[in-house]
Amino acid sequence: MKIMTCPMNGPRNIDEFQSFGPVRDELDPERTADADWSRHLFRAENRKGVVVEWWRHVPSNYFFLAERDLVSNEIIRTFDASQRSGQS
Repeated sequence: MKIMTCPMNGPRNIDEFQSFGPVRDELDPERTADADWSRHLFRAENRKGVVVEWWRHVPSNYFFLAERDLVSNEIIRTFDASQRSGQS
């Protein structure tokens, strides 16, 4: 059984969580061209390394961030979104 530590609820079975993908920079709707919007919405990066992702603890509906190694699938750390401090 794989365990993930929820910042609010502590260690839980990974089945209690849902992934919402990587944290990405926000685009300015007034200045972004259609082609850039399309790329932002429909193309996902496929890279190796460490990424910061949105996750949700389903029973409590708590959203938080997790830093995960895409090669080993190791969850390096989890933290509240308020602690993001400019990461993307």
